[in-house]
Amino acid sequence: MTILILYSTTDGHTKTICHYIGQYFTRHGYDVNVADLSSPPELAAPQAVLIGAGVRYGHHRPEVLAFLRNRRDWLRTRHSGVFSVNLTARKPGRDQAERNPYLRRLLAQIGWRPDVAAAFAGKLDYPRYRWLDRQLIRGIMALTGGPTDPTTVQVFTDWQAVDAFALSLMRRLRQP
Repeated sequence: MTILILYSTTDGHTKTICHYIGQYFTRHGYDVNVADLSSPPELAAPQAVLIGAGVRYGHHRPEVLAFLRNRRDWLRTRHSGVFSVNLTARKPGRDQAERNPYLRRLLAQIGWRPDVAAAFAGKLDYPRYRWLDRQLIRGIMALTGGPTDPTTVQVFTDWQAVDAFALSLMRRLRQP
């Protein structure tokens, strides 16, 4: 079975998570293709599709919304999953799909429900950000009780939760 994993990322962590999930499926005997959502490969072949979408300043990138709306009917014909990567998911409860405001908004906007959905906490990498982004994100972190030291590099991702998400889709794929 072939699984297509598409990502939309600003700083690369969503791509990292997608490759991690890809390795998980590969270890279990699946053929996996991981690609940037902005230039996806031929879409006819995969039996399952996962979409990983990063959030910046409270929004998923516009290409994610456009892709999901335009491919909604195609997505309904195969097993599917969506996950959102955002720093809000570092807070208890906000890592649950139904309680993550960004994922809930995305799913409401597209009018399609994937088989599985999840929200994962991302990576905070102040040294990598441009000066203005660093200041804005530090302000957001100050308001939400997160780290504000401009030298902070911290991965908040719960890799066990990522494994559980992949397993939940794998279970769906094995159902007759």
